[in-house]
Amino acid sequence: MADGKAPDWVWFGTGIGSRAARALLRPAELLYSGAIAVRGAMYDRHLLTTDTPALPVLSIGNLTVGGTGKTPVSAWAAAELVARGARPAIVLRGYGGDESLVHDRLNPTVPVITSAARAAGVRMARDQGCDVAVLDDAFQHRRIARNVDWVLVSADRWSARRRLMPAGPWREPLASLRRASVTVVTRKAASRARAGDVLQQVAQAAPGIPAALIHLEPDSLRAVDGWASMAIGAISGTRVLLVAGIGDPVALRQQLEDLGARVRARTFADHHAFTAADVAGIAASAAVDEIVVCTLKDAVKIGAGWPRAAPALWYVSQRVIVEEGADLLAGSLGTLLLARSHDPDAARSRRPYL
Repeated sequence: MADGKAPDWVWFGTGIGSRAARALLRPAELLYSGAIAVRGAMYDRHLLTTDTPALPVLSIGNLTVGGTGKTPVSAWAAAELVARGARPAIVLRGYGGDESLVHDRLNPTVPVITSAARAAGVRMARDQGCDVAVLDDAFQHRRIARNVDWVLVSADRWSARRRLMPAGPWREPLASLRRASVTVVTRKAASRARAGDVLQQVAQAAPGIPAALIHLEPDSLRAVDGWASMAIGAISGTRVLLVAGIGDPVALRQQLEDLGARVRARTFADHHAFTAADVAGIAASAAVDEIVVCTLKDAVKIGAGWPRAAPALWYVSQRVIVEEGADLLAGSLGTLLLARSHDPDAARSRRPYL
């Protein structure tokens, strides 16, 4: 339970303490299950209203708490839309304060709008000259209608036994995939074969919903304080201090170890707000022969306070590789593009896209 990872200890632990904690949380899980079932039924029966967005919307979400790759997939989708001539915006809730900074780094020309009210955020995107919106983490935000729903499922954290919050990491049951346009299975350290098994199981849970497979692969190491980079293979045989405040640090550690690194990890809760004391302690704990590696999500928070006298801080750059279902994802983006308004009066009311 290092550095505040209590939920992981409860959700994924195999010891008697973890099992006892899950048993104690079972009544709360049942209450949560009932509440989301009632809420879902009210939306399905149109007893709760749904806002019509100001722009065509692609929602990228998941069924679990963190660790599926929503942010890199959202950034990849935005880049693909730009390549197809669209003017997208990323619209997100901004939980944790790091996601908007990550999107700024990954797609510097794409506006990033933070708004707890997603419909208001989409209106802001329209007013800034955008013609489509990508909602990062919005599958459960059913108040806003969407043209396309990509729902991500992690092969790395897949389990045959799925517990709902707070006894487990699941926000909704697997059957909720029936609301998706495309199910996207993501894998980091998980094998292609394991991911294929997950694809089959999600297909059984949501018949008729197409599924794609994406590999989130380490691409390079980049210096946090400049433009220096090194090939990811350079860590082979190297001692690495991994700093990770993300949803699934285990998969990242496994990826680095698979590349031949000897990894020592300091893990924190997802979206951890690093303090100056945290950063100083991490830097002081680095051995002389270790390189310090984090994720981009952590780098945007740690980098500014990283001590100059400390070893260099690097982050892992990820690459999105579509291994199966590229045509499905391209078709979804095409659906979004076709939904754009061609009303010349609406277009003239928009500010230039900068």
